[in-house]
Amino acid sequence: MTIPGVRLLTTVILALTWGGPAPTAANPAVGTSTVSFASVVPAPATVAPAGGVTYRITATTTIWTEPGSAAATDIAGQLAAILRRSTGYALPVTAASGSTPADGIALLLSGAPTGLGAEGYQLDVTTASIVVRANAAAGLFAGVQTLRQLLPPAAESATAQPGPWDVAGGRIVDYPRFAHRGAMLDVARHFLPVSVVQRYIDEIALYKVNRLHLHLSDDQGWRIAVDSWPNLAIYGGSTQVGGGTGGYYTQAEYRQIVAYAAARYVMIVPEIDMPGHTNAALASYAQLNCNGVAPKLYTGTKVGFSSLCVSKEITYTFLDQVLGEIAALTPGPYLHIGGDEASSTTAADYATFLNRAQQIVAARGKTVVGWHDIVNAPVLPSTVAQFWGTTTSNAAVASAARNGTKIIMSPANRTYLDMKYNSRTRLGQRWAGYIEVQDAYGWDPGAYLTGVGEASVLGVEAPLWTETIETLADVENMAFPRLPAIAELGWSPASTHDWTSFNQRLGAQGPRWRVMGINYYHSTQVSWPAGS
Repeated sequence: MTIPGVRLLTTVILALTWGGPAPTAANPAVGTSTVSFASVVPAPATVAPAGGVTYRITATTTIWTEPGSAAATDIAGQLAAILRRSTGYALPVTAASGSTPADGIALLLSGAPTGLGAEGYQLDVTTASIVVRANAAAGLFAGVQTLRQLLPPAAESATAQPGPWDVAGGRIVDYPRFAHRGAMLDVARHFLPVSVVQRYIDEIALYKVNRLHLHLSDDQGWRIAVDSWPNLAIYGGSTQVGGGTGGYYTQAEYRQIVAYAAARYVMIVPEIDMPGHTNAALASYAQLNCNGVAPKLYTGTKVGFSSLCVSKEITYTFLDQVLGEIAALTPGPYLHIGGDEASSTTAADYATFLNRAQQIVAARGKTVVGWHDIVNAPVLPSTVAQFWGTTTSNAAVASAARNGTKIIMSPANRTYLDMKYNSRTRLGQRWAGYIEVQDAYGWDPGAYLTGVGEASVLGVEAPLWTETIETLADVENMAFPRLPAIAELGWSPASTHDWTSFNQRLGAQGPRWRVMGINYYHSTQVSWPAGS
């Protein structure tokens, strides 16, 4: 998509800066120095710099919205809350009457180019004002995330800093390449409390990730309360990998996560894995086992040994009630049913089970998502397959794509955030290989899998499995800096894909992450400036 009147962003333009030189050891993007365009991740679609022009946020700055726009007011409130802490300024949020305000920061749901879609935005910075325009609230939120990155890193501080607070002048017109830009958090292997999930939502939203896939059940634990089957959480959620007390979300806590994510334009995609990866459920209810005997709770890391009993009708009563409750708690359109590594289920039983499970999800008004194993059985036309393989060809996935199945790209050797960076990485696994930052960035989701063209790709997702992950610090160390790399592949035009440029822009995030307290991995592949 090309927006008239604005140059396409190319590698050449990416090599230019917007508002000053790129961050270097001699000119770090830290403190309150003016931040260059070379600091923005994901790369915007188009940019028109205005050399020598800056806007300065001061004690008299007001954040303006349009009258009656609750969504814009909420977004403005989030921006104000961040900047009030760091600047010490009042930054009132006020509804403008009449024409566009001549000064201050304006967040407007009007006047944006029509071709931007629901998530695109236009950002204009002059000496008098900053104006973000979008056609929908999600686009306005995306524009604010770009604005945050154009502010000095100290703007993210939790305490007042001295300033000045300058933003380089120019225009950005921006929109996403793919609709689905996801992160997955496995809370089943090790339970992660609400506060950790919310913190991760804040971190991924800054990079325009708009889906959080929560892996809520596995052999080692069941992590959401289900009123019709209470032992799932009470007993099935009582342990985790390596032992320990585990945990689960009450339905009120799950709603809290959903609402928190929605306020940051992140959709929650819940996953209940089936028919395998179900030991926690089987241990909680003996009647779900074909032999009627409940296995012991499991705290190891093996896979493929568990299966729901396909031949028992109670299995489908179980699915209907469990998925029905989760569907009612989840406003988004998707329910993820897993479907991977079902080694203890025969191919015939797998097909039978998948058919029933898909119908149950559809009856609840939701769209099925499953790991790409599901395409080895018949799938509904609406079902979405998530590719997690380690090769660039998969005949079954390519066939499904030709028949209209949309694909989420999560190749394990590119996107799995639980893979070690290298042999010295303390956390993580290595079955899919080591994944350094350049590996995470160095592929094209729209041309990666043979026979799966860009039109068949719904988007990208970066899963983080937690066999070895126990804390927020662990999550952050494995996700950053690789998650922003994958986020850029999902958002930015393919024409912007350039490692040299990305390396510079990614490095500029280091001082910001330091201010934010993100426990990121200092990859030697990245040119980190002073202050990182």
